This record gives sequence, C-alpha cells and structure tokens, in this order.
Amino acid sequence: MQFDPRLLEYATRRQREYIGILESYDSFRSAERALGLTTDTISKSIRTLKAHAAKKGFAPGNFESGVAPGYRMGKVTVQRAADGTVERTWERQSPSTEDALEALREAVAGILEPSFACLPPVTGPSVCDSDLLTVIPMGDPHFGLLTWAEETGENFDLKIAERLTFDAVDRLAISGPNSETALLLNLGDYFHADNGTNRTPRSAAPLDVDGRFEKIARVGITAMVRCIRRLLEKHKHVIVRNNRGNHDPHQASMLTLALQGWFHNEPRVTIETSPSSFYYHRFGNVLIGSTHGDGAKLNDLPLIMATDAPGDWAAAKFRVWHCGHFHHDQLKEHPGCTVETHRTLAAGDAWHRHSGYRSGRDMKAIIYHRSHGEVTRVRCSITQLEPV
Repeated sequence: MQFDPRLLEYATRRQREYIGILESYDSFRSAERALGLTTDTISKSIRTLKAHAAKKGFAPGNFESGVAPGYRMGKVTVQRAADGTVERTWERQSPSTEDALEALREAVAGILEPSFACLPPVTGPSVCDSDLLTVIPMGDPHFGLLTWAEETGENFDLKIAERLTFDAVDRLAISGPNSETALLLNLGDYFHADNGTNRTPRSAAPLDVDGRFEKIARVGITAMVRCIRRLLEKHKHVIVRNNRGNHDPHQASMLTLALQGWFHNEPRVTIETSPSSFYYHRFGNVLIGSTHGDGAKLNDLPLIMATDAPGDWAAAKFRVWHCGHFHHDQLKEHPGCTVETHRTLAAGDAWHRHSGYRSGRDMKAIIYHRSHGEVTRVRCSITQLEPV
C-alpha cells in the first residue's frame, strides 16, 4: 500500500510506523493479521490521520465539495440575485466531536506506546542445537539508579542502564552458540525503586533515583522487550523469569505482566508468571534453580531445591542455583548442588561506595548440555561495553 509522503507531516509517531509497515502489505487486514492486531486497528488509525490532515487543509483526492472529512455541517448562508438565482454560499463546518475524541485517543496511545510496539515478528534461526540451553543470569540491573562519578567513581543513570543491558545481551547472543532455547533470568532488583517514594520497601532507606517513576518503568520495560526480541533472532524459544528483589518486589510483578501482554501473540516466548520466590527449570539432566538471594540463606538452597522439586532433583545429575543480590561472583559446591551468585552491570551507589564495596561488573551466558551439564560460558565485561 502506498501513501502520499506529505501525509507524514500530520501523523503521530505510531501512525508513521503504521504507514511504514503498510508499504509491505496489500491491505490493512493483512498487516493487522501479520502483526497480531485486532481488526480495524491500523485502518482506524489511518482514517483518523486523514481526517486530521483534512482539518489542516490537506486532503488530496478526498474532498472537493460537501462536508470535509472529520467535520460536520453547520450554518449555511446563501446569497441570491434579484431573480432568485444563487450567487454564492458560505458554509460553516465544525470539527466532528466523535472524530476529535478519536484523534485524542490516538494521540494519547502514541505517547504511551513505545515506538517499536508494532514491529513485525522476529524471524528466528533456521538451525539450532536442541541439546543446548543458554542461560543468561541478569544480575541486579537497577534501572533508575543514579550515581555521580565525583562521588562514587562512576556515572550511572537510566540511559546508561538501558544501553549496557541491551548491549551486553546483544554481545552474548553474538558470542554464544545457537542453542534452541534461551533462559533469560532476571535475578531481581531490575528496578532500583519499587514506587515513587524512592525508598527501599522494607527499611525505607532513601535511594538516589534518576527520573520519574513512570519514565523508569517505561524504559525498563522497553529494554527488556528489546533484549527478548534480540534473543529471538538467535534462539527458537526464549523463556523469561523475573525474580522479585528487595528493591522491586512489586515492580517485578508489573514487569512480568507487561511482558506477558507484549508477547501474548508470540508462541516462541514464554513468560514465567509464578509469584513464588523460588523458580525451577529442568533441562534433561540439568536442574536450575533461581531466587534473588535476600531471603533464604545460600547454604540452605540445595535442601530447599530437593524439598520443593523432589522429582526433578532425583531425575537430574547436575543441579545449580543462580542468585543475585550480592553484586559479586561467588560459587560454592555443596553435595549434589552448586550455588552461584552473579555480578551486576550497574555501578555502585553512594552507600555501597562508602561501605567499601568494589566488585567487578559483567554479565554472563552459561551454556548447558542436556546430558553433560555446563559445557562453557561467555562473559561480557563492563570494559567491553564502554564507549571508545
């Protein structure tokens, strides 16, 4: 479908995206069906656009006489000659209330909806190894954290968090093998603050936060969607688990529900929605557990796994926990189970800096074979992500 390029001058951001997408389709319905949208979603948006353009005086091929699109007829004044013939008329047309309301809805939707919302589905890989599972433990990203280099040694804000998170996932996707499934483990504390008070939920400790609550939520969701879509290019199936952290126990649930809505029409994405603090996933002989790390003691996790998932524990030969919270790498091997915590890409805040914490920063991809357990891992260090 083709549109007059001058129409873009009157379009909202989402309407411009629709026009760009429609160039690849022969009808509104075919585009809506391919994007998983309800009937009339795109066509209604384009009708609203054309009505808005007509109000501004641009309606090529649509309006020559009668009532302009998006307007209703009002008072009409007629001037007649002495013999009764009509010499001229003055028509008063005013914007249609219904069309004005629809235009307002369209504008609001364009503001609220991230720019890539109507992108076509991601094309998956043609060949994958079904014996491999890629696990990406995303350690405490802390979206919304604000640090000042003069105070903490490193700058960190919302834009930096978004860039580092996606670039790390992108680099790991490039470096890792084409495993059939990827498990994206958000280990918790994805958001630095749980609400607009900018304090920790339990102790009400003040937090250094970059921006408004809604802005941070939007950027955090956008970043996670981009990461998932990137992994869909590499793997046939992507599983996403969001652990609740001590910084974001409610925001983590919001993130899960938002992602479930984003990918409800994508059969290659599974968003794990269990509200439990403990998550388990078995892959052949491998049993993976995950929790944030602020609750049960790390030394108790092997027995908790055996109690919570006795069948999977018995069937597995390789059992491992992936946790966050501590912001540094540690690995301890227990009888029958390994417990590991992971670093974060986020910079240390003022409190951690004052307390003497100086952990490294990275993100890893760990590859498991369904019969042999962990076979390799790829590390993306913060130095690989910093601008040159």
